[in-house]
Amino acid sequence: MQEQRKTTVLVVGATGRVAHWVVSALLARGAAVRALVRNEEGARAALGNGAAEAVIGDLRDPASLARAAAGAGGVFHIGPAFQPDEARMGCNMVAAAAGAGVRKFVFSSVIQPTHATLANHASKVAVETALFESDLEYTLLHPANFFQNLNAAWPAIVKDGVLAEPYPVSTRIARVDFRDVAEVAALALTGDHLAFGSFELCAPDRFNRLEIARMASEALGRPVWAEQWSFGDWVARANPPYDERQRQLLSRVHAHYAAHGLGGNPLTLRAILGREPRTLNQYIQELARP
Repeated sequence: MQEQRKTTVLVVGATGRVAHWVVSALLARGAAVRALVRNEEGARAALGNGAAEAVIGDLRDPASLARAAAGAGGVFHIGPAFQPDEARMGCNMVAAAAGAGVRKFVFSSVIQPTHATLANHASKVAVETALFESDLEYTLLHPANFFQNLNAAWPAIVKDGVLAEPYPVSTRIARVDFRDVAEVAALALTGDHLAFGSFELCAPDRFNRLEIARMASEALGRPVWAEQWSFGDWVARANPPYDERQRQLLSRVHAHYAAHGLGGNPLTLRAILGREPRTLNQYIQELARP
């Protein structure tokens, strides 16, 4: 009997802080992963994470993307945050996939992509439009704020007992564990039932920072306080890896949170996974383990 060939999926962001989970999810479903990386160091990291192969390319270089997509059956794409040409890079990847005869394309977009006053949301619209106008079997994922965004703050929480962000402690934010997003992406890339769908992905409940601090306090067994810092103070302490322009865009996101919070509904994620999504409390318990 002839052995069935594995589907090869090109993964953009395969060594990134969240998208690397897509590699694991695809491997669990029997796919072969080809990682798109920027350099040899990234290639070594991707292969160490389980990718079958790694190709060096640049989202700003269509020729390199065409080479990377050749022979792939699917593409997972997540854009680099707050880049001024994020939309163009995403459209380049869509064009390369279509030109290479790729069948499936999963785009990790953002919750509320049509919220045009937030540049990092609106930049996703052009990529989604390019997919609508292609012959690719696209799946659009609209995830909420990632649980994993707490990772950067966790050392300070442990050290100082303070959870601080530049919006009110009462603000409620929809969040999701990116591992659940990765599982949805892998389901879409290895099956057909999510093709041509757009899916909002959120965990249950929208917790405010007071409630999150309480979870952290229970997990650590000592007090954790919720505070609100100015955006400038938060940047000085958190030191996000962005230039001044990117930080200005991020400040607008936080200003939106301050005024309106972030809504989201868990129904779709629960239905796709066929189980309860991971909860924020479970994630904080994981962070607190030695």
